[in-house]
Amino acid sequence: QVELVESGGGSVQAGGSLKLSCAASAFIFQRCEMGWYRQAPGKERESVSSISNDGSATYLESVKDRFTISQDKLKNTLYLQMNNLKIEDTAVYYCAADCRRVTWPRGLHWGQGTQVTVSS
Repeated sequence: QVELVESGGGSVQAGGSLKLSCAASAFIFQRCEMGWYRQAPGKERESVSSISNDGSATYLESVKDRFTISQDKLKNTLYLQMNNLKIEDTAVYYCAADCRRVTWPRGLHWGQGTQVTVSS
């Protein structure tokens, strides 16, 4: 019932940039907090960034000065601009909708993920 569709992943060399997009529904954008997670091979999924309905953002410390989260409420789309990518940024990136504060659809919802591979 919750559809989150990521795009924009790919392979880049260290120092390069990518911009991820997440298409969601207006229903989700209006009711849930949006963000990005990532999961590297052999590691646990971790929160990369999130954005509140007032536009305030949080970031994983290791990406704070390199990534920027934003959202276009008119398009119901979430973005993650990733600059100066490092090899350690390699992971599957997931769009997430945190709907745990609402009655429905309650929970933390994920997109299918998009692969980001950074090489030297």
